[in-house]
Amino acid sequence: MPIPVPVVSRWGERNESPSNLGPFIIMDYIDHERSISDLLETPGRQSKQRPELNPDISTIKLKALYRELANIVFSLSTLSANRIGSLEKTGKSAWEVAYRPLSMSMNEIVRLGTLPRSKLPTAMYDRASLYFEALAELHISHLKHQRNNAIDSADDCRRKFVARFLFRKLVRDRELRDKWISHEHGPFPVWCDDFRPQNVMVDKAEKVVGVVDWEFTYTAPVEFTHAPPWWLLLEKLEYWTKGLDDWCVQYGRRLQIFLQAMMDCEEDAYQTRNERLEESQRLSSRMRHSWESGDFWIMYAARNNFAFDAIYWNKIDQRFFGSNKSDDNICDIWKERLHLLEPEEKEVMDKFVDLKLQENQYTLDYMAKMEA
Repeated sequence: MPIPVPVVSRWGERNESPSNLGPFIIMDYIDHERSISDLLETPGRQSKQRPELNPDISTIKLKALYRELANIVFSLSTLSANRIGSLEKTGKSAWEVAYRPLSMSMNEIVRLGTLPRSKLPTAMYDRASLYFEALAELHISHLKHQRNNAIDSADDCRRKFVARFLFRKLVRDRELRDKWISHEHGPFPVWCDDFRPQNVMVDKAEKVVGVVDWEFTYTAPVEFTHAPPWWLLLEKLEYWTKGLDDWCVQYGRRLQIFLQAMMDCEEDAYQTRNERLEESQRLSSRMRHSWESGDFWIMYAARNNFAFDAIYWNKIDQRFFGSNKSDDNICDIWKERLHLLEPEEKEVMDKFVDLKLQENQYTLDYMAKMEA
């Protein structure tokens, strides 16, 4: 299915905009009624409130709206390249990977997480593991440079470093990596970090007429596409007020409806081509496997720097490194994993724990002086 997108007439940086107001994009207006998010949200939500899926929405309507979204997800999955990176148009309808990938999370940790722009990945990648390792390194760099009380104590700092070093180990260790990377050499499908119901415009008949906000689009590991979309509940798990366990329960219920919608989409696509669809070819089957195996959590943690600590110890660690003796206090699991670190990793951790504690004390002294 072709994806309707607005034509971009002009874009520029701040110094090119009228009165230096800021970076800008001029594109065609999409005549629409509302977004799919408007149809999915709880009625009466105020503009400043975070989005929330209407708990009373009928299964029939939810499946119909999910079907509109599934068509777009499926279509994106059919577009691919032989490298991971950002795309450049080289002809009227030709594109090629020409630049490093730029994700939404990379932008946010520079904008909000005090990470120097020079620390972002600068390469294109022809293997999935190389990109995952770059994302793991980015998690480590983010923690090293993050300020504003990023840690609560020395133990909190060590716990965060251990999680990031072990996450990197999942990529570097061939035996561990083979458990969750199954398409090392691609081809790598087109992926949009900002694709979500809020950016999908529909008409009065609730059919898609336009999709916007493609800034953070690049070719990515197949495993990203094989993970079911996070936005089925509209709200990200790190902002879910009832906690991670409740998010998983509610998400799991909606996921079954989305997978049914995706299966219908797949059937239509292959019938149009007069081809027989094998179970192994289904994107819906791969999404189900990603959720049931736990691969979903690796993809989410890899892409979302600010959510990493809410996920790693709860959803990833025990799958690869075994059960622990700290079931009653998840914050202490890291102590049982120290033997898995390399000597140089322990040295880096000790060095930055001291630096982080000094930064925290400086912040506390400064705040006390300001309040005096």
